[in-house]
Amino acid sequence: MSPSDDSPERTEAFLRLLNQHERRLGLYVTGLIHCPQDAQDVLQEGKIVMWRQFDQFELGTNFAAWARKILFYQILAYRRRSKRHRGETLSDRMLEMLSEESETAIREKRWENREKALDECVTKLSDEHREILLLRYRDESSIEGISHRTERTEGAVYRLLSRLRKNLFQCVQKQLQEPA
Repeated sequence: MSPSDDSPERTEAFLRLLNQHERRLGLYVTGLIHCPQDAQDVLQEGKIVMWRQFDQFELGTNFAAWARKILFYQILAYRRRSKRHRGETLSDRMLEMLSEESETAIREKRWENREKALDECVTKLSDEHREILLLRYRDESSIEGISHRTERTEGAVYRLLSRLRKNLFQCVQKQLQEPA
């Protein structure tokens, strides 16, 4: 089956699977490509390839693993055509090893455990501190915007965010070390 002779059910299945895994696929790509804009471009190209090759995907199998394999080859292609990577010391073999480590982390649910620990740590913050984190990382507000909104100096916002990141990192590390 090719995308041109797809059924509405098959199209819906693809869109549901892509939507379900899109965030983690994005994290996978941004973990292997330094420039955020380039990572977004590779992800978009990868989604097109996924759609074109979706007839080769067997429903009921591991969509995320299948999609990551496609994205890995998109990343390799990006590196080959990009002139920017020539100055990088990261070889294709090292990139493959990082991808394999990512697969292992996914199987062992390390990312999910870290995300759960982070959620728990964020809930322990004061409402004010949680709001500042949300402004910066969810809403992508500028330091200047947060400064105006919270009536703090930009320097104070930078220092607070630095302390919050450090405290959250320590809290997550502690949470992950505690027995389940």
